Amino acid sequence: MATIVPSVSWPGACWTLLVCCLLTPGAQGQEFLLRVEPQNPVFPAGGSLLVNCSTDCPSSKKIILETSLSKELVDNGTGWAAFQLSNVTGNSRILCSGYCNGSQITGFSDITVYSLPERVELAPLPPWQPVGQNLILRCQVEGGSPRTSLTVVLLRREEELTRQPAVGEPAEVNTTVLTSREDHEAHFSCRTELDMKPQGLELFRNTSAPRQLRTFALPVTPPRLVAPRFLEVEKSWPVNCTLDGLFPASEAQVYLALGDQMLNATVMNHGDMLTATATATARADQEGAREIVCNVILGGETLEARENLTVFSFLGPILNLSEPSAPEGSTVTVSCMAGARVQVTLDGVPAAAPGQPAQLQLNATESDDERNFFCSATLEVDGEFLCRNSSVQLRVLYGPKIDRATCPQHLKWKDKTRHVLQCQARGNPYPQLRCLKEGSNREVPVGIPFFVNVTHNGTYQCQASSSRGKYTLVVVVDIEAPKSHFVPVLLAVLVTLGVVTVVVALMYVFREHKRSGRYHVRQESTSLPLTSMQPTEAMGEEPSRAE
Repeated sequence: MATIVPSVSWPGACWTLLVCCLLTPGAQGQEFLLRVEPQNPVFPAGGSLLVNCSTDCPSSKKIILETSLSKELVDNGTGWAAFQLSNVTGNSRILCSGYCNGSQITGFSDITVYSLPERVELAPLPPWQPVGQNLILRCQVEGGSPRTSLTVVLLRREEELTRQPAVGEPAEVNTTVLTSREDHEAHFSCRTELDMKPQGLELFRNTSAPRQLRTFALPVTPPRLVAPRFLEVEKSWPVNCTLDGLFPASEAQVYLALGDQMLNATVMNHGDMLTATATATARADQEGAREIVCNVILGGETLEARENLTVFSFLGPILNLSEPSAPEGSTVTVSCMAGARVQVTLDGVPAAAPGQPAQLQLNATESDDERNFFCSATLEVDGEFLCRNSSVQLRVLYGPKIDRATCPQHLKWKDKTRHVLQCQARGNPYPQLRCLKEGSNREVPVGIPFFVNVTHNGTYQCQASSSRGKYTLVVVVDIEAPKSHFVPVLLAVLVTLGVVTVVVALMYVFREHKRSGRYHVRQESTSLPLTSMQPTEAMGEEPSRAE
């Protein structure tokens, strides 16, 4: 009996097998078999196989191998033959046959070939999938055998969604998924599993390239667009577009436009809220009715908001003086103008018609210096009245002058007192005022308190001077010297001393008489003499009366 030694390898390798067949009875009733080895081999498609056919029948001379596969006789001998099968791509049954004692003997073996799928592919996913809608996943599998051992699995990340057998060629496996926000940027894939473990091999897996899903959600309300109703040519104004309830807000595209002019928008998002801001600047060729448009695009869908806007041109008011600094007595023309369709009013007097200038003339006087002229301009835009104002100040060149009412020409001051010389000069340009004493050019301060003495007595030339000339006013200062109070004071002191001396003397005399017990009266007096108190009176007794 022959020994079978198999040699196994992967696709492209060779399986070395011994094939033997047993058949027919021999001498004395003995049956001879034709052995085919290996029996029922399993190996990768495309490989080679060495098949041995052998028998113990001594009369067997020639053994052949019947198969549709490509074969080659490797070697043979009495009762055996070896064949090389190459490029075995499919399942097949091979048959060995020969003759023993005139009778045919046969043996067979079933070859099972396994192969991994040639293509495992998940059908492309939509670029964007709305949240809350069903998504159908499709996986196609080409090749792979045996199909009875081939299973197709659809996966979300590592989560198994469905497991189905591979049926048909190509096999297609479908499943439906209800998408949510959590599915955004999730990877889906398809995997095949060829289970060859019952044949003593392993579980072979083949996975498709993953595909990433992007989900989105849009609100039912349009964006909120904040834009001006009016926009002046060459002026800028901010435009704001906001949309809430957008997922994922970071993936959205925002376009802001003024008519056909795209605006450079800055987009910011916080959670599900998106805000786009831009600055709109109108051109002269855009004058008239226009639209500000905000488009938010996500998932291939667009939400839009529009606002009407009127672009206008408003020139003026332009307020001019024929002479901004006019000499006193000259004629000054004040004019105000503006653009077309603009009504101007100059100091309360309107122009004849919109687009026409307003004008007035005056003879410049001192009272017109620093006078302000006002011009207002009004333009009607889309039923609204827009107003602008302008002002200009006239300067009149006059003077110099000194106001006599505030600068007395004769002053009387007392010596050694503090006073202020209240003189004021006026004019444009503003004059310099100096007061100089005649003969000495001594200057006294003007408008500043100073200490007066007799040396300030005299006549002063108060002169106001500017680039327009000089103005002089004469001021006389009379300093009164103080009177002498020495004699009246001395007399008052002497009288006071005399009175004090008399009073003191009388008090002394009165005290001395009281001590002597008598009082004297003058001889010419008709009054009765007074009697002094007796000692008894001092003791409390009733005094005697004079008769």
